[in-house]
Amino acid sequence: EAALLMVGDADQLPSVGPGQVLADLIACGRFPVLRLTEIFRQAEDSGIVANAHRINRGEPPVFAHGDASGDFYGMRIDEPEAAQAKLVDLVAGRIPERFGLDPVRDVQVLCPVNRGPLGTRELNRLLQARLNPTPKAQHWRGEVRYAVGDKVMQVENDYSREVWNGDIGRITAIRDGAVEVEVDGRSLAYPFDDLGQLVPAYAITVHKAQGSEYPAVVMPLARLHGRMLQRRLLYTAVSRAKQLVVLLAEPRALERAVEGRGDRPRVSRLVQRLLQLL
Repeated sequence: EAALLMVGDADQLPSVGPGQVLADLIACGRFPVLRLTEIFRQAEDSGIVANAHRINRGEPPVFAHGDASGDFYGMRIDEPEAAQAKLVDLVAGRIPERFGLDPVRDVQVLCPVNRGPLGTRELNRLLQARLNPTPKAQHWRGEVRYAVGDKVMQVENDYSREVWNGDIGRITAIRDGAVEVEVDGRSLAYPFDDLGQLVPAYAITVHKAQGSEYPAVVMPLARLHGRMLQRRLLYTAVSRAKQLVVLLAEPRALERAVEGRGDRPRVSRLVQRLLQLL
């Protein structure tokens, strides 16, 4: 006499693997579905909430301007190099000065991709150099620097340490051949041979952010992001923020993402199979 209750948001990014199970279970019409509409993460009149709904409907977001006490802002970008400089200045200077947020703890950069001038790898390098330029200690693994004070993310489930894919922490020490990381109040030691489990996390992909929330989200959107300019990806990124969203976007890239041109339909046949069984 067991029961199964599934909780999720079918409008966010689908699974990395095949299928879209939650969406198909809802679409088959054979199970009771309850939609939660009360907002708890932000105030109901929040621009974040309103724009998340607009994006989900295929409508462009409405940005706050000037000194307005808004929570959803947009900045135009054109060339990748100039966009990099704007993003670093925004995260390290303008947001902390205006909103009183800590640039490492409270501000999370979310990117559509890992590679390229506006991908996580290059932005992590630039943000690390600006936010943690003279660490007490550091260790290099290939081209990646691990330094005391850096924000890092676990990228695979580690059952021995009880830390999971997507968990974020701060490096607190480097000594005795290991990097010590504080995650949710716990101190974990990673021998240098285990550092493949950790990546810099000043900037992470939207896929890695799914299921998490942050005080402030900064997201670059450029035409070079190509097929990753998807409505679901933009909606997922925006809905991770609790207090502030800033989009650094090329107008055509934002337009493409909102219109969902890059969203590819998934054909799973799960709906048809459920209807046959039920």
